[in-house]
Amino acid sequence: MNLRTHPLAHSIRRATLPGLGLLLLVGATESLMVPLTAQAAETVQTGQVVDFDVPAGPLDQVLGQFGRQAGIPISVNADRTASKRSSGLRGRYSVEQGFERILAGTGFSAARQGDGSYLLIEQSGNSSAVSLDAISVAASNELGATTEDSGSYTTGSMNTATKLSLSIRETPQSVTIITRQRMDDQDIDSLEEAVQETPGLIVQRSGPERPTFYARGFEVDNIMYDGLPTTSGGDYIPSPNTAMYDRIEIVRGATGLVQGAGNPSAAINLVRKRPTIGEKINITGSTARWDEYREEFDISEPLNSSGSLRGRTVASYQKNQSFQDVVENETGLLYGIIEGDLTDNTTFTLGASYQNDNNNSGWGGLPTAANGKNLHLPRSTYLGYNWEYWDQEVKIAFSELEHRFNNGWKLRLVGTKSWTDMEYLGTSIRRNGTGLSQVAGHYKYDYDQYSYDVFANGPFQFLGREHELVIGGNSRTLSRDAIGGQGTVATNIDIYNTNPDRVAKPNFNMSSYVFRENTRQKGIYLATRLSLTDSLKFIIGHRMDWYHYDSKTLSRNTSNKYKITREHTRYAGLIYDIDENHSIYASYTDIFKPQSSLDTSGQIISPLKGKNYELGLKGEYFDGALNTSLAIFQLDQENRAQAINDQQNDCPTYPATTCYQAAGKVRTRGFDAEINGAIMPNWQLAIGYSYVSTKYKQDANEENEGRVFDTDLPRQLFKMTTTYQLPGGLSSWRVGGSLYRQSKIYNKGTTGGVDYYVKQKAYTIADLMINYKLTEDLDARINISNLFDKNTTKALRV
Repeated sequence: MNLRTHPLAHSIRRATLPGLGLLLLVGATESLMVPLTAQAAETVQTGQVVDFDVPAGPLDQVLGQFGRQAGIPISVNADRTASKRSSGLRGRYSVEQGFERILAGTGFSAARQGDGSYLLIEQSGNSSAVSLDAISVAASNELGATTEDSGSYTTGSMNTATKLSLSIRETPQSVTIITRQRMDDQDIDSLEEAVQETPGLIVQRSGPERPTFYARGFEVDNIMYDGLPTTSGGDYIPSPNTAMYDRIEIVRGATGLVQGAGNPSAAINLVRKRPTIGEKINITGSTARWDEYREEFDISEPLNSSGSLRGRTVASYQKNQSFQDVVENETGLLYGIIEGDLTDNTTFTLGASYQNDNNNSGWGGLPTAANGKNLHLPRSTYLGYNWEYWDQEVKIAFSELEHRFNNGWKLRLVGTKSWTDMEYLGTSIRRNGTGLSQVAGHYKYDYDQYSYDVFANGPFQFLGREHELVIGGNSRTLSRDAIGGQGTVATNIDIYNTNPDRVAKPNFNMSSYVFRENTRQKGIYLATRLSLTDSLKFIIGHRMDWYHYDSKTLSRNTSNKYKITREHTRYAGLIYDIDENHSIYASYTDIFKPQSSLDTSGQIISPLKGKNYELGLKGEYFDGALNTSLAIFQLDQENRAQAINDQQNDCPTYPATTCYQAAGKVRTRGFDAEINGAIMPNWQLAIGYSYVSTKYKQDANEENEGRVFDTDLPRQLFKMTTTYQLPGGLSSWRVGGSLYRQSKIYNKGTTGGVDYYVKQKAYTIADLMINYKLTEDLDARINISNLFDKNTTKALRV
């Protein structure tokens, strides 16, 4: 059992007792941010910052949109403001600052009254003030894109699927948002933990520090940062520390329109925290079982008197041991960002982050018997040595320039560069006949990426209706250099009698493996949302890519090179509003992934093509505070390279090289069901169920057709998280919990002439959270992970 703690904002978390984690929160300063779900009068009083995107137009209309986005419905007599126009408002402002900018140059001003309402005042030529109308302020639950301090498990808008700013209901694909509040409540400190909590997504580990993510039967091979796609690499890149992120947006299915090449699985978009207009300081401290200690510092403040220059710094450090002997982990994060308003319509952002993970852990996991039987090893078993390590370091720099035009259009230029260094020296167990041997490897990797994007989006008028358009282009480059060597360090291992000092640290010839690769991809894209009627919207998009790959294994004097020219990707979605709260949708999306195999004429096999068909029903309640969805889908991955049957007669290059054909096809069918948000003002709920069946439809080995594609992935997943704030005099208490359940998985085959069958039966893990608000700025929280001390290795059966 692992009891952990995690705070709300303005906090220090976790102090430990034996076997028990206790959270203690102290030393925080008051934040100017309050939940959007609070009464609007309180929102105005505390100066909450909101993300605004109000286009220019008639003053009464601009004020109306401003009020809706701020969550303070505004009613103004249009006759009094006739002929007056406003340049609109785009950016992060408090309500007070928003009024000031919207009314600039109009001859009006807004004066806040003691009851929280505003009075619209016209300035006459002789400087005397004439009162016009009171602007009413009422309660509202409307959410913006930013989730920090919203207290919510959902968001008001996101753009991961198409780069159009859409609500979850308006997005014709399955979408999940892991908000800042949910990350805090569930003590989610890494992307790996966030994926574990996301409906339909699976975390699979090839070793202690080698996580791989899957969705809808396929690997998730791209991670996005603020909408910029990058190639993921669990072996090389440390799992991102969530301390620096406001939210994580996940779109399931093919997402080629925004990311280019990849698998038809999902897009994961990490959205960074941004500076706030007002001062905000969070201090978080915690401790937990296995000698875990974690500290976080999050400071945001204006850097000049007007607030036009803002900065934020996030720092995090964690060190812990493990339930396994010898294993230790240490991770540190430093994130800084500066945001400046060059003009009222132009904002420049510059930031950087540094994460360093040092892991004293092995290369592989624990073995089974030759036939797959559970060896019933204690879960503290560590078969490696004291000298093993797996160290990862990533440095990221990014910048952004955004200009907002008066006609509602926006131009955005963004770029990021990452430098990743990884070095490991570790061992793994290999079966050697009837016994076990131990192989060690020592490798160093440099893994660098560039990614750039420029796009414009905004409204346009056609046939008397307003529509939206986004057009842009992006490019990314990946270079990877690797050196290393490996060899056997021990044979006939007695796994029941181990000693981490029994073998001296080996030295390998680091030039025995030398590898270099470069990948370059460029693409242009366009998407539009057409308002066909008041209730019917049509989203259509297209992308064209150029892809180039080359690699060299210098230690073997071999190379590989190929390119893809003008690869087309399509996107289409139809959304119909049944009523005020419900919409149905149908969508088609696709994505491509290059292959390096050659056909009989020596040409590169056409890229893998992933096609996603989806039909769904979505609901939106309480001004977007609660979202529901139900979707059925079919996903095909076609053109899978298959070796031709008669190599000797049909392959001109045989036996020097093997010939392939684009004959393989894998199909996924399933459905998702999800609820996210507030079912009551003091009750947050995130619940999701997914069923996925992935099978071979065509394969060079006809016996595979109809079989499960990857038996290591569960067909069914159920994930639930909920928190409830007690009523009345107990309102300082919040209680919550989580459930995770997955169906059985298995693996079978033959190795060394012995048939094996490994099966893990279905299992359920439960967590618990209790939070107590000591003062307005001080919270204490206890998180109990794996409440019933479930040992999933006990689920292994033959």
